Amino acid sequence: MKRLVAFFSASGVTAQVAGRLAQVAGADLYEIKPVKKYTSADLNWQDSKSRSSVEMKDRSSRPEIIVGDVDLSGYDTVYLGFPIWWYVAPTIINTFLESYDFSGKKVVLFATSGGSRFGNTLRELKKSVPESCELVEGKILNHATQNELESLVGDF
Repeated sequence: MKRLVAFFSASGVTAQVAGRLAQVAGADLYEIKPVKKYTSADLNWQDSKSRSSVEMKDRSSRPEIIVGDVDLSGYDTVYLGFPIWWYVAPTIINTFLESYDFSGKKVVLFATSGGSRFGNTLRELKKSVPESCELVEGKILNHATQNELESLVGDF
């Protein structure tokens, strides 16, 4: 079984967890990169006109990502990490899921969050993968311990 840890990290927090998870899982690491990088102003959730606020108000928003730089065909399991924004995954995660073929793969979600749980994340992301993709809610991994990372890998 070959594993991949794919992640989107706007501020670096999720990137740190993803790197550690990849080591524990013996997985390759892949960063989901937006074509236009997010700035601090873009991430200001208190500003209704910030980029992240605008994207999250429109669930059909699909921020453009760099595509074609990863081949998923050799992976059975993909651990997919992201920060929780407004109780769901950022819409850039939908972009990623819709840009590649996840048929027959297991996708295990993990996230970082300032206080939110997964909320409607699983339901919202299921719309972006084929039926043959097993999409699984994993864990919130804020300041994840080695045991928490090993538990996630062991569970999935």
